[in-house]
Amino acid sequence: MLNIHFLLCPNMLATSATLPMELLQAASSLARVATKRTKGVRLRQQGAVIRLVSVDGAPVKTHTGIVLTADCAIADAPLADILYLPALWRNPAPIVNRLPEVAPWLIEHYENGRVLAGVGTGCWFLAEAGLLHNKPATTHWYYFDEFQKRFPQVQLKRNHFITQAGNLYCTGSVNSLADLTVYFIQRYFSRHIASHVERHFFHEIRSSFEDSRTFIETNIGTNNAHPDEDIVQTQIWLQDNYAKEIKLQDLAAEFGMSTRTFNRRFKNATGTTPLTYLQNIRMNNAKDLLKTTNLSLSEIIFRVGYQDTAHFSELFKKKHGTTPSQYRTTVRAKLFTP
Repeated sequence: MLNIHFLLCPNMLATSATLPMELLQAASSLARVATKRTKGVRLRQQGAVIRLVSVDGAPVKTHTGIVLTADCAIADAPLADILYLPALWRNPAPIVNRLPEVAPWLIEHYENGRVLAGVGTGCWFLAEAGLLHNKPATTHWYYFDEFQKRFPQVQLKRNHFITQAGNLYCTGSVNSLADLTVYFIQRYFSRHIASHVERHFFHEIRSSFEDSRTFIETNIGTNNAHPDEDIVQTQIWLQDNYAKEIKLQDLAAEFGMSTRTFNRRFKNATGTTPLTYLQNIRMNNAKDLLKTTNLSLSEIIFRVGYQDTAHFSELFKKKHGTTPSQYRTTVRAKLFTP
């Protein structure tokens, strides 16, 4: 069972807690239903316990006057697997200064390998605890300069909505926090549950955590940073030529490698196979065409490099959790007149 805590603070934005709470509660409910249907087969997580925690256990009034009731004080709360830090209205410094008890609590979580996620000005708690020293971070854009002045040792990423440094996550807005929460659901529950949740909460499929303007602290040779220049060139080639008929053995030969060597080096460098990488490029481009054009499905399929409608639809549903036609209907079903 996953333990998820939300820190409550005076003058916080209620949505910075309530939105991810609702997403996670939906994921937890879906996981429990899936467990029952599969007669007890263990998923990555069978559910979640969500707690609201304040420094002293007392209710907290948000900046709009909404009162949130805490389940317990931080001293009485067990260590969380994921701990959310809320956005604070206007200048966060007074609240951060008033709550010195938060810093050692965060350090304890960090030292035990738990996930800490701050949103907007809530990221100041992480910086105040010293957890972001020499690490990438972001915050609400309005307070970039003050944040940099107060925490000069933090590597502020002004052009990124989300940053990751190990188990420390910072987001610049509640909207970015939603993207991050969907990523957590995928990571701790399943891709299927994450897709189901985002389709029910949002009008359209959201940008994935990896595809958004995210700064991920990596070591050379892992994730999206790698030193294999030949593979970098093949990635660029695939991005430029995804619509063509592509035979991976021909691409390998073009770069002076056997198919076996090409597959091995590509997987080592990127963490995925050349075929999966190509499919992801094609699926993402197809999604954009479905959303922004009136092209027929057959024309879209041809433009992204496929000929078989059934095969394309199967791949699209596997990646996005819905059929191409259902996706187009969903993103077009917005009636809004400004």
